[in-house]
Amino acid sequence: MKTATHTPSAAGRKRRSYHHGNLAEALIEASITLIEQDGVENLSLRQAAKLAGVSPGAPFRHFSTKTALLTGVAEQAMQRLSSAIATELANTDTESPLNQFHAIGLGYLNWALAHPTHFQIVSSRTLIDFEASDYLVKENNAIRERMVVLLRQAQERKEISAAVQPDHLILSARALVYGLARMAIDGHMPEWHPQEPAALAIERALDQFVESIRRK
Repeated sequence: MKTATHTPSAAGRKRRSYHHGNLAEALIEASITLIEQDGVENLSLRQAAKLAGVSPGAPFRHFSTKTALLTGVAEQAMQRLSSAIATELANTDTESPLNQFHAIGLGYLNWALAHPTHFQIVSSRTLIDFEASDYLVKENNAIRERMVVLLRQAQERKEISAAVQPDHLILSARALVYGLARMAIDGHMPEWHPQEPAALAIERALDQFVESIRRK
């Protein structure tokens, strides 16, 4: 049974009964504002409804619980992550699977720095009901599966060693970009790497990781 009835495909549809447009999207945007102001632990459906300018009972048409509302936020986060990755892939050399693999990581980093609250919510399985969202599961699997395909293609083209295990390499890459994003968002970069801006530092760290697995 799903906890959230909102889906990104419904974004932008107008409901005549609400002057501000789509109710689910309005509640999600209100939630993000409240999280940034007071922290996720203080978020409530009632507060989100008040900020969105609707009645206290209105959120229950889309989100039955706070977890369901945060799952809606996570779906929006995933939508924007997928868009960021698509943008990087569109600007990357299609002849090199390894460069496309790098583009996925760069898209992730760019998205995380641009949307730190989204990053926080979608990354925490204690805040959302990940498995209850078909959209989250589908998009997450699609990104991972594309990474697997790209690494296998990179092996076929001898860009990386045939001995590399794609599953383990993907785990390493995921841990790297997540950790870099977490460090930058939480303000650790001035301590660990003060000599250049955080965004540049984490991009160069990703570059170095990809070059380290590129077959010379």
